[in-house]
Amino acid sequence: MSEVNETVLRRFIGEVINNGDFSVLDELVQPNYVYRSPDQELDGPEALKSLLAAYRIAFPDLNVRIDDLVNGGDKVVITVTLTGTHEGDLMGIPPTGKPVKINGMILSHFKDGKIVEEWEILDMLAMFQQLGVVSLPA
Repeated sequence: MSEVNETVLRRFIGEVINNGDFSVLDELVQPNYVYRSPDQELDGPEALKSLLAAYRIAFPDLNVRIDDLVNGGDKVVITVTLTGTHEGDLMGIPPTGKPVKINGMILSHFKDGKIVEEWEILDMLAMFQQLGVVSLPA
């Protein structure tokens, strides 16, 4: 089953996130899917679609590259590099036209060959710095 989970996760990144094909989401996530990050928790595939759609509007060329993958049976952990050009509103930040490159980590929990829960941590400070909306003291 762990190989199936890895395949599902790679499809999720490639087809859903990178290609914006939300039509396959129901094949890949459970109806009771839960997404967690340091600043939010979302319940269900529709909430996930809304989050991903917002990121694809903000970054039309959004691309997530899997840098490393650890498969632990019903849990798969990936480290990722996210790139894109800020061309749409993002969390109230108007488009800057600036490119971003940020790193993150996602822990995906699987049940019956579908993702049921995810914990995601992205380096949002780096993203806000690259967009020019946050600066650190010299």
